[in-house]
Amino acid sequence: MKVIRTTCAYCGVGCGITAEVSGDGDRGVAIVGDRQHPANSGRLCSKGTHLAETVGLEGRLLRPMIGQGEASWDDALDLVADRMSDCIARHGPESVAFYVSGQLLTEDYYVANKLMKGFVGSGNIDTNSRLCMASAVAAHNRAFGEDVVPCSYEDLDATDLVLLVGSNTAWCHPVVWQRIEKTRERRGTKIVVIDPRRTETAEQADLHVPIAPDGDTALFNALLAEMNRRGKLDPAFLRDRVEADAGFWDGLDCDPGVTPGLFAKLCNIVAEHPRMVTLFSQGANQSVGGTDKGNAIINFHLATGRINRIGAGPFSITGQPNAMGGREVGGLANTLACHLGFSEQERADVSAFWAAPNICAGPGLKAVDMFRAIHQGKIRFLWVMATNPAVSLPDSQFVREALSRCPTVVVSDIIADTDTARFAHVRLPAHGWGEKDGTVTNSERCVSRQRALFAAPGQTRADWKIMADVAARMGWAESFAWDKPAQIFREYALMTSLSKARGKVLDLTHHARLSDDDYEAMEPFQWGGERPLAWRFPTESGKARLVSVRPPAPVTSADFPLRLNTARYRDQWHTMTRTGLSATLSQHRPEPLLEVHPADAETFGLVDGGLGRVETASGSAVYRVQVSTGQRRGEVCVPMHWTDAMAGEGRSNRLPSQAVDPVSGQPGFKNGAARVVALSPAWRAFVVRGDVIAPEGLLYWTRSRIKAGWLYELAGEGAIDISALLPDGERLEVADIARGMRRIAVRGEGGSLVAAAYLTRSGELPSRGWVADQLGLDEASTAELLAGRPSTPLPDRGPIVCVCHGVGEKDIELAVNEGAATVAEVGGCTRAGTNCGSCRPAIARLLEVCSTLEREAAE
Repeated sequence: MKVIRTTCAYCGVGCGITAEVSGDGDRGVAIVGDRQHPANSGRLCSKGTHLAETVGLEGRLLRPMIGQGEASWDDALDLVADRMSDCIARHGPESVAFYVSGQLLTEDYYVANKLMKGFVGSGNIDTNSRLCMASAVAAHNRAFGEDVVPCSYEDLDATDLVLLVGSNTAWCHPVVWQRIEKTRERRGTKIVVIDPRRTETAEQADLHVPIAPDGDTALFNALLAEMNRRGKLDPAFLRDRVEADAGFWDGLDCDPGVTPGLFAKLCNIVAEHPRMVTLFSQGANQSVGGTDKGNAIINFHLATGRINRIGAGPFSITGQPNAMGGREVGGLANTLACHLGFSEQERADVSAFWAAPNICAGPGLKAVDMFRAIHQGKIRFLWVMATNPAVSLPDSQFVREALSRCPTVVVSDIIADTDTARFAHVRLPAHGWGEKDGTVTNSERCVSRQRALFAAPGQTRADWKIMADVAARMGWAESFAWDKPAQIFREYALMTSLSKARGKVLDLTHHARLSDDDYEAMEPFQWGGERPLAWRFPTESGKARLVSVRPPAPVTSADFPLRLNTARYRDQWHTMTRTGLSATLSQHRPEPLLEVHPADAETFGLVDGGLGRVETASGSAVYRVQVSTGQRRGEVCVPMHWTDAMAGEGRSNRLPSQAVDPVSGQPGFKNGAARVVALSPAWRAFVVRGDVIAPEGLLYWTRSRIKAGWLYELAGEGAIDISALLPDGERLEVADIARGMRRIAVRGEGGSLVAAAYLTRSGELPSRGWVADQLGLDEASTAELLAGRPSTPLPDRGPIVCVCHGVGEKDIELAVNEGAATVAEVGGCTRAGTNCGSCRPAIARLLEVCSTLEREAAE
């Protein structure tokens, strides 16, 4: 076994991992948290804990592809270089674009940005971080003069109050949530959640403020006005360190958007706890007013002096593992490189540093505008790297039309069949997590190494190497002549001398002379230190700016009366190309759910467990219905993860419009206008089988990973030949035509179960869990398989709560009935919550439910 320290593949927390890698070449690996890494001190969430289930080669793109045929690397790279060169020659550099990703390492990002802005000569490189972090970046730049997060994770250990704004932290950043929980246990820290939904995070808070969608700006303006009235500002800090827009103080008073009593509670808790961190994320950023929301939060911290102090500050937490690294090197279309802009002198300096012959003239097109330009034929060559815009961008049908019109689409990815790859003329096989070698930067500006665990499979290559080889073919070999990522990192670190010379905080120059051995052994380090803005703000005056912001106008629509929110699930990641391969992670929420308040469900005829279609002006999608009191009336919520590869419906990015924040260009995935329609399928079914299929012509289908294959949920109208969805083999069947029931089991050689299907038109379907567990086994009898249950009933464990230990709701209820009264005691009885801890909020909620039922029974 080899022991290798690396970083997690998922969110921006940037957790360190210690991987024990099998030496026999089978890609076997045991994953634990790295106790020495400052971001997590050994803690991991469910996704990180189960990374080992996702490193197999199933579905991998392992060879270059031109069209549908395999190609050599030389032929593929020659074609990419020739197509790009021809496009530039015929239509100019603005006809070329790169769309990149926070899944890239900083070295990959650096090469992509250098190639596009310095040598192609266009600013048309943007990243999927535009979809999650761009508004926070714009808010930082407006307030501080630079994209700098002024906090560190240590502030969460020392704070007395945490405000979570638009962040379901317990699900989306579980290790940060665990840190907050420990701080509360140790020092009594208060937690306030500001969110329209009563999420699991909100359920564990000391105060939940259920604002209306896009109500953040009004709330923080009103909160600051009230602190001013109470004398809670910091006059010395305002005088010495801050300047304000004209009329700033006159424009604060507004309706906070919540009841007076609730607002008073919020004001009291904020006034009483000046050591306060405001953690904000996608719920704030992903709206057409996201930049103003960020500045409203920053305004509050600046005016009250709750910044640059231990345990205090506005803290934007990123969604992707290297969103910050991409922002550093210039991966966004509206920055040049290394936090530099596009002034004549900055462009000249960057051109000289790179020896770049074609430095771009100015900013490029941001993500949504980029795909509009592709749709219009203005961009004719697109290179997509490590992302899936056909799913992740808003109005995804429009994006697909754009991709279908583009004369050349190149996709570098690890997966052969993604929704975007289906439009590619050339597919280039890249390294995946566990094969990558480079650096990433997390939400607190901590740079960490991501190291290779396995030999590169097939003919895969590093993204930076693919781009450098294309650049060489275009005549720029000397400027892209790296042999290893350490050389690229040194060049990037040296380039930050340009930002340092302009008074920027970003400065890695002391790493520019690292040896290869030093780079390999690099320990995590934080650029800017714990208090990067303590002495001076990187503006011309040296002062921060209070930015006047206004609440957006209410969104109303007679045709679409509901407000639509999109969200992430605890155990899934982005478009599930990695987490969707894990049977463990697929247990929590195997289907995309339409969450709706009970009163709205009754109004629109939706039934819990039934199907509902969400419609907007952009498109529609079908979901499984979940009736939830956590939803506000008049609002619905759907997840972002499902794709054409994983489902026939549930694709949520069909629904948002192309509206973006006017400052940041970030799309408004929150607070869309929608309506819902109840669906009544003629039949419902599920299928288990070992391989992947894509049913056609159905009202609804999804697939989720199980131990030996896949579980398919199906529903439709009219006739269906369910047997057509099963492989060949010995068929065992029972049917009840009168009741519309049909059940089929297929055995292979040796009698093992290779597939099974269960269909009904009016009755109930058997439990999926036991049937799924029989796939690949020969233990169940024919009668048991056709009944869909064992002859001796198994305990009903209920929905899985703890995926690490397979603990269900009923297991927890039993522990409570036997005397467990705390999350820790439940863990002692069942092991639930004792590994990654991601399920602890759910356990706490179940404890509250059980306690309420006990009280009601006693009364």
